[in-house]
Amino acid sequence: MSLKISWLDSTQDNITTQMHALRQRLSPRGDVVSESGKQKTLEIFGEALTPQEVVVKICRDVQVSGLQAALDYSRRIDGANLSPEELRVPLETMEDAHAHAHARLLEAVRNIRENILEFQIALLPQDATISRPGGFLQHKYRPLKRIGICVPGGAAAYPSTVLMTAVPAQAAGVEEIAVVAPPTPNGAYNKDMLAVCWEIGVREVYRIGGAQAVAAMAFGIQGLPRVDKIVGPGNLFVALAKKLVYGEVDIDSIAGPSEVVVIVDETTDTRYTALDLIAQAEHAPGASILIGCNRQVLENVVRSLDAELDRLERGELARQCLESFGAIILAKDEDEVCRLTDLIAPEHLHIATENAAVLEAKIRNAGAVFMGNYTPVAVGDYAAGPSHVLPTSGTARFAHGLCATDFLRSHSVLHFDQEGLRRLADDIATVATKEGLTAHRESVLERVQ
Repeated sequence: MSLKISWLDSTQDNITTQMHALRQRLSPRGDVVSESGKQKTLEIFGEALTPQEVVVKICRDVQVSGLQAALDYSRRIDGANLSPEELRVPLETMEDAHAHAHARLLEAVRNIRENILEFQIALLPQDATISRPGGFLQHKYRPLKRIGICVPGGAAAYPSTVLMTAVPAQAAGVEEIAVVAPPTPNGAYNKDMLAVCWEIGVREVYRIGGAQAVAAMAFGIQGLPRVDKIVGPGNLFVALAKKLVYGEVDIDSIAGPSEVVVIVDETTDTRYTALDLIAQAEHAPGASILIGCNRQVLENVVRSLDAELDRLERGELARQCLESFGAIILAKDEDEVCRLTDLIAPEHLHIATENAAVLEAKIRNAGAVFMGNYTPVAVGDYAAGPSHVLPTSGTARFAHGLCATDFLRSHSVLHFDQEGLRRLADDIATVATKEGLTAHRESVLERVQ
């Protein structure tokens, strides 16, 4: 079956309009729900609600009624009849999962953890001290005390998400890490995920997912103390809940569908590229965008896509995703390639060209950049060191991927003796008087007169 994927041509007058439409398809839309999703909302809530309205209701109920509301939503949404005592995964269950885990999995986890730690520790800033006459100024960094991690557990299990979120937090020195995952076979009941948590030293795992899990961590419920920051991916309801509780706690981002832009030229291996595009599409939803200046190369990639889709286990799912969210863009030259890539501001950017470093220097907006034929996105997803939690939906224009520094807070320390204060007093008094804040002025002058 031939792949029916959208083609865009930068030589067309309406390319800007086409790019805007593409960008909209890649953005999370809180009001777009499938018919089955609408029906489930009716069954659970007894009325037609938008995803935003669903999230507001869940979060407010959990804030007011605590554990009772959280467990009630787990029952109604996930079909999990949990008692209060079953909310947290027992330590012996985690230890048993680790004891029976495949030895090669644990070896890989240890190797990957070391890769992540080495990279993330290198990012940590140092405290700064500046001497001033009669005093000193300091800027200090301290780790957050307690953070929460959302681990998905719907269509697949994601032990890699535990590594890519918990290990950067550990590198920063976070003391308490709470993992929440849906009460499903791929979530909090997944033995591989539990084994990974135990291997890296995470001891708090809770059987709760969705918006109710985000609210529970943000406000605190019986058996699950509130956290200072919530990180990690999730579905639309998790993203909207994180957006809602921001301010009660910090969050990493409001994530949309996973996405990749792959830039190709005559030196690109088209089979590699086809697999890279499919790898993103098999997230379903996942957006895969191919850009190049040579039509023949682009057409060769499409032929490779068809061949690979036919042989891969999740090929049909990826085909549907490519046809709904994928695009192929023919650019007139390399400068146009860079301009269009910046407009998309992709989560993942794979520059699979001979002059990858030259193009990388010209592109401003990307969550993570993968260069050359032998650096697929999967290297960053699983093993290299940077976190795979990255900005989506065009937010790479201003946001960055999760890293150890996101688990730090900083504060200033100021100290002056009387002579040091006297050196600043006239300047302070002048500005404070202009602003009409006389108590500010007198708080200084009283000390130096």
